[in-house]
Parts: sequence; structure tokens; C-alpha cells
Amino acid sequence: MKREYCGVFGIYNHEEAARLTYFGLYAQQHRGQESAGIVTWDGTKLREERGMGLVPDVFNEEHLSRELKGNIGMGHVRYSTTGGSRLRNAQPFMVQYKDLELAIAHNGNLVNTMELRAKLEERGSIFQTTIDSEVIVHLIVQNLRTMPLEEAVLAACKEAQGSYSLLLMVNNKLIAVRDPLGIRPLVLGRLGESHVIASETCAFDLLEAELVRNIEPGEMLVIDGNSMESYKMDVEVEKKRHCIFELVYFSRPDSLVFGENVYTCRKEMGRQLALESHVDADFVMPFPDSGIYCAVGYAQESGLPYEHAMIRNHYVGRTFIQPSQSMRDFSTRVKINPVKSLIEGKRIVIVDDSVVRGTTIRSRVKKLRELGAKEIHFRVSCPPIKFPCYYGINFSSKGELIAANNSIKEIEDYIGLDSLHYLTIEGLLKSVSSPDDYCLACFNGDYAIPCPGGNCGSCSC
Repeated sequence: MKREYCGVFGIYNHEEAARLTYFGLYAQQHRGQESAGIVTWDGTKLREERGMGLVPDVFNEEHLSRELKGNIGMGHVRYSTTGGSRLRNAQPFMVQYKDLELAIAHNGNLVNTMELRAKLEERGSIFQTTIDSEVIVHLIVQNLRTMPLEEAVLAACKEAQGSYSLLLMVNNKLIAVRDPLGIRPLVLGRLGESHVIASETCAFDLLEAELVRNIEPGEMLVIDGNSMESYKMDVEVEKKRHCIFELVYFSRPDSLVFGENVYTCRKEMGRQLALESHVDADFVMPFPDSGIYCAVGYAQESGLPYEHAMIRNHYVGRTFIQPSQSMRDFSTRVKINPVKSLIEGKRIVIVDDSVVRGTTIRSRVKKLRELGAKEIHFRVSCPPIKFPCYYGINFSSKGELIAANNSIKEIEDYIGLDSLHYLTIEGLLKSVSSPDDYCLACFNGDYAIPCPGGNCGSCSC
């Protein structure tokens, strides 16, 4: 079963739809570095271009100016967390049904993919990929036999369980849907007379588009010509379950996500860390780039000097979202280099946003020891990750999670630290404005969606 963490972008009614989609994806490259795709509607048919690699590697001027014609565009950047790193799984995924051409771009992960896929295959569906997004397409197409398009999409989404922020292009209609719990972000904006939709607001900033609002959990927006209609999914939920890891790690710090300023949240996480676990030291340092903003908050609250004692090579991708362990290890060795003169004989507080497996931080601490660091104290701006995520983040096996299988003292010893402190759940929730709206399953095992017949850890399966 595919588990993905991705970014989507769509634009309606713009003469340079393909070019703006390109830049919308470029701004969200951090959400997926494995493949990219753009689909446009040229007035009579859908046009597509997909490829493996980064956005500027996949698309060229010929694609944007001649091949991807039309004033409606949508695109996708993809990161597959388990296998399936191949072109056929790149999105947007396209099909044709009677007089409709349909493309889908999906950020999230369904927990009942295998159950739905088996049921669809029993009905005669033939699958071309291993992505759960194709399951949604088959559900929609089967519903179209008896329902109009809008009802078919809503019915398919009601049957799908898990996290999804979707963009669909069906001929000249652009449709956006967000799951009832609002696990993944999705925002609506405006650029002149054009509607724009994205996973993060940083895409709007690059295009100088105006943020209109969040697309609400369980909402479907249908943009068709001059009209935009909002529909509400007939699903009752107790409360929202936004993925708090968007604020901890994934989203760009200049984005507004779930109505929160990501930069401000991360600084506050660092401040809460300092309140919980101050230590005498010579300076505070981050592991760039993800640890920078919480380290700033920690330094400001603690009164300790802030130093960049590790310098990042910005031409190396994010280690966490490389598709294989061997690539993660290689990236760790070339990505960050220490400033040797700052380290010898110093008592150092390192602040970072998370620890998943512990292998990266262990190698870096070893290097700091070799350079003569006197003390190394590690502060983590989220709680211990003890449970797998089934909603689209790459910690799908409990055996991978260092905090699930080791005590704090054991983790200290393994990494080679003088002390270790994780931000408490209470401290994390003090860092956001709506603490009741977040999913904390990776910290406390409280899964919002049971997994029917899978291996979710939240039911007896």
C-alpha cells in the first residue's frame, strides 16, 4: 500500500496556467522531491507532462509554452515513503470515462486502500498503478454510472477512509476536496480573476496571489466557468484532526498552515523547550534548516548565545524525504559541515525538530565529540515519536522509531549525549492557537481513524 507525502497546486482561468502551476509546485518542492506532474485543459482535452525528479528537471520551456496549453492547470509533487518510486506512480493520474477526461492529484494516505481495491477488482476494475489515488478514481467512475459528477465525487470520498487533500480536473471543472478530519492542509486563493488552490500558502506568496481561506474539512469546492460552488460531505466527526507534524517539520516556515503561522509556532516550540529544560551551556545551535526556528526560540527564552556551528550545503536535498536508507546515509555525510573553531571545549545545546530513527543525530554528535565538544545536550521540539503514522508520514513501522523501543537514558547513550529532553505534549499544544484541533497519534497512539483489516495499531487487526 502506498503512503505518500505530497504537494498539490491548481489554477483556474489564467492564460499562463501551466507556467503558474510550475511555480506553484516549485514553491512546494519541499513536500516532494521524487516526481512532478502538470495537467492542463486546452478546451477540448487534457494535456499532461510528468517525470521523475525535481520540478525544474521535469519541465522545460517547451512544455510550459507549447505542450501544456490551456487556462486551467493542476500539478503535483510527490514523495513516496515506501517503494513504488517509478514514473507510472507519478501524479496527476489521468483516466478517460465516456466523454469525461479526469485527472487527480492527492496529498495523503488512505487506510482502507487494500479493502477498496479488492472490492473494485471484484467488480472488474483494472489498476494501472499501486497508488491509493487510483482507488478514488475508480470509485468516482463507478459512481458516475448512476450519479452526476459532484455526487459521484462526494460518494467516493465518503467511502475512502484516511487523509486526503485532493485536486480533480474533470474536463473544464476544477474540484478540490479535503477529508472530514482536515488532516492535510488545503487553501484557496485568488490571483486577479483566477482561483488558485494549494497545499501551502507559500505557493501563493511566490505568485503574489491573495489567500482567501482554508478549504474546510469535509468540504468540496467545484469551480466551473464563472461559478464556484461549495458542498459539504455528509460525514459526522467529533473534531478536527490536523496533522501537527505539518507545523513541527513539513511545512515551509513562511506558510500559513491550518491558520497558524508556521514560523511563529516553531519559535514557540523552542521557547517552551527552554522553559521545560534549561541547561547551563556556552551556546545554542540548530541542525539546519529544520531546527533553526525552534533554536531561535530556545536561545531567546534561555538567554544563551545562538550560533550556527553547523553549516548546511543547500544543494543537498532533505535527508528525511529521500526514498531509500542508503541515500539518507549519504546525504547525512555531505549535507552539514561543522565550524570547527566554535566547538572545541564548548558546552553545546543542540535544538532540532524531531528524532525518528536516531541515526542522523548519532553521526553528527559523534563528529562534534571528535572535534572536542565538552558537553552535548540535545533538545527536541516535539514529543517522542512512538507510534507509526498511517495518514501519510514516513514512519510506518514501529520498529523504526527509536523512542518506541528505548528509554530516554538508552537514547542518550545510543546517540552519545550528556542530556536529552523532548518537548512534552502539553508544551507542544501551548505552541499552537487551537490545541484541540490536532492529531497527536504519532506521540500518544490515539488514532482518529481505525484501520479496517490492516495493521494500524488502533484496532484488533
